[in-house]
Amino acid sequence: MKISHGCWHPAPDTIIDWAVEVLKTRVSEDELYAVTCSKPINFRGDTLNNPTLSHSITSPADDVLYLSSTHWKSQTSTALGPHFELFPDGKPESTQPVNVSKTDESATFSKGPLSAELDIRSKSFNLDFYAKSADKKTLLTKLGWRSVGYVKQGTTAAHPKLNYTEPNRGKRYVTYQLQLGVGEKIYGLGERFGPFVKNGQSIDMWNDDGGTGSELTYKNIPFFMSSRGYGIFIPSSSLISYEIQSERTTRLNIVIPGEQLSMYLIYGPSPKSILEKYTMLTGRPALPPKWTFGLWLSTSFTTEYDAKTVKGFLDGMDERDIPVSVFHYDCFWMKGFEWCDFEFDKDYFPDAASDIKSLKDRGMHVCVWINPYIAQESSIFDEGAAKGYFVKRGDGSVWQYDFWQAGMGFVDFTNPDAWNWYQEKLAKLIDLGVDSFKTDFGERIPTGDAVYFDGSDPEKMHNYYPFLYNKATFEVVERKLGKNEAAVFARSATAGVQRFPVHWGGDPYSTFEAMAETLRGGLSLALSGFGYWAHDIGGFEGNPDPALYKRWIAFGLMSSHSRLHGSNSYRVPWLIDSTGEADKVLAKFVKFKHTNMPYLFSQARIAHQKGTPMLRATFLEFPDDPSSWTVDTQYFLGSEILVAPVFTGEGEVQYYIPETEGKWYGLFDGKMRSSGKFVNEVHDFFSIPALLRPAGAIVRGSVDDKVDYDWASNFTLLVNASGKVEGKTVSIPDWKNTAGEDKVTLQLTITESELAVEVVSLGEDILGAWSLKIVAVDQTGKAAVDGAEIAISKESDCEFVIPVSAGARKVTVSF
Repeated sequence: MKISHGCWHPAPDTIIDWAVEVLKTRVSEDELYAVTCSKPINFRGDTLNNPTLSHSITSPADDVLYLSSTHWKSQTSTALGPHFELFPDGKPESTQPVNVSKTDESATFSKGPLSAELDIRSKSFNLDFYAKSADKKTLLTKLGWRSVGYVKQGTTAAHPKLNYTEPNRGKRYVTYQLQLGVGEKIYGLGERFGPFVKNGQSIDMWNDDGGTGSELTYKNIPFFMSSRGYGIFIPSSSLISYEIQSERTTRLNIVIPGEQLSMYLIYGPSPKSILEKYTMLTGRPALPPKWTFGLWLSTSFTTEYDAKTVKGFLDGMDERDIPVSVFHYDCFWMKGFEWCDFEFDKDYFPDAASDIKSLKDRGMHVCVWINPYIAQESSIFDEGAAKGYFVKRGDGSVWQYDFWQAGMGFVDFTNPDAWNWYQEKLAKLIDLGVDSFKTDFGERIPTGDAVYFDGSDPEKMHNYYPFLYNKATFEVVERKLGKNEAAVFARSATAGVQRFPVHWGGDPYSTFEAMAETLRGGLSLALSGFGYWAHDIGGFEGNPDPALYKRWIAFGLMSSHSRLHGSNSYRVPWLIDSTGEADKVLAKFVKFKHTNMPYLFSQARIAHQKGTPMLRATFLEFPDDPSSWTVDTQYFLGSEILVAPVFTGEGEVQYYIPETEGKWYGLFDGKMRSSGKFVNEVHDFFSIPALLRPAGAIVRGSVDDKVDYDWASNFTLLVNASGKVEGKTVSIPDWKNTAGEDKVTLQLTITESELAVEVVSLGEDILGAWSLKIVAVDQTGKAAVDGAEIAISKESDCEFVIPVSAGARKVTVSF
């Protein structure tokens, strides 16, 4: 939303009351309060017809400043919900001192390294945000001349005295225009499928079902991260407009409807620290069950399927030695025109209980598709309407809609009884054996004359609705199955929905271009606080050719969560690639993922504990490498593995290897790569650039046909000995108690002459036999286990294996 015409004039039919002069300030022990007016005060008459803005600066937590600016403070629209749930995991105790001071020239609020300095002398508003480290004081951003204002559109400009009367009031907004420094880059703002770096873009926070090939998105998150070491969270689910160097070339403009705009400025300075503090504010992701990390197989959307089809798919996967962890029933497990009645269509599934039991007997988990819309032909519609469980219109009738299911109503989750009613329907399915729900949709939420039980503002509720929908669903699964055993498969989101994993990237076309845009969406979502992520392998719309399907398999299985799903065609490999090669490619990458479960789940715990996502933009791991801030066709899977999906059928791929000491080891080809450069390679369908970083270490398990096994039994510790590290912790989670203490913790040190691995903690008294595999060294000297020399097995020119006996505590290898 552009409110200006160049640097000097407002947009047509727009009046802006800029904050010009500070009228007064008030300081207390924990707040800086100021009032600004919109024209200079040169004599008493200037106090007339001079709108003001009231500003408050406080700090809710260490390394976080909160700024709020209000025009009219007693408007219902300002106080009306919904409001984000902040600090849902508990507000941490503040350790940084607060200092609020005032002189004749300025007023300052500081906490720890952060400070906000307000110029109170000049007639040109200026608020600077600084961060201090050691003796260095750095300007993060600022709100300077004509950067904070009250915006009036559609007001009768020719009659200023009528500006505040109806019907001439028009639309009202508040704006912040943050200064961007030279070379500063902006990231995040939810799942965005366009350019990864957000500079130059106009972005509106409005959830919409637009596929992955447009500027629309299912997950709008009002949080962005800057390359200058800070993040900004706008705590509102309103339609917020961001102009990121797209209106003013040195500014990031934020416009929100109503009478108030506020923001949290979060200081890192590292990108990981910013995310850790942002997720402290809005909530950390729950820890998903371990079974969710295996392969999910779907019926697809509009395909014809019944119990026989499901069995045929799974028999085919078994015959081809392709392990499946979760079977997903998409929409048509229910009868058309009756979504959602939460009942299996008896024409296709006459004995659903038996069908689900048969899946359980095969060791699988079960997911079913749902949405929060109840069609009027649903068997439960009349009950919901009669009891007031649906969103209403202003005249008291149910707000109904035909676009999707005919006459559907929208569950009003602000009504506690409706919340419980919806959960009761899902609880019956859980009792039947369902483990998870695909919480589809949640974007097509009415506004206008929509009326909610709790009186929420329908404009704000449009984006907030997915929070209530996913929370209600996740909550009942967790209540029925237990903590750390709950998962959904969600599409729509707003800030805070990261608490209810897992999330997938919507509906891409079956093209390489859509595969790349899917990754860009995932990277932006991860930089918005979402810890776990999946996407439709092969694309959703269309029929993937065999080459695309096989390349997407590698990408999909090198993601935290992996699902085969499509629109009007099945996604089992033998129906896409008649040569049988796709069968083998899928089997290889599924099993590769299974053997990496000890590593993957250790990274999942970090996402849960700290908010650092499993899908990591390259700059999260290498923030000091300038080139890492621009690449968007690669990522880190956790902290140790760099992945570059192949976006061509022929196998050509270009990617960037960050600058660091040492060489990078290819997990699939066993080759070494030098750092600090772009490389061009060709990979067959059984390979993908997946590089273990220098001094990197991952634990690989001994089982490849399932995810649920003892990850600490007969494992291999794979270490890239190129590079140096001291006291690096390598964890193996307890597969039976995934949220508890690690079953095994190893400590790794690498110097120029020696590598040492020590067992520093054990969940059990005795650790069984395991192996140490060292790569990226030309030769080794002696190896010792608890001081006793042991033989080294050479697997290739740069790969060596040392067997470690049960009960051993320390392994050393000289170079």
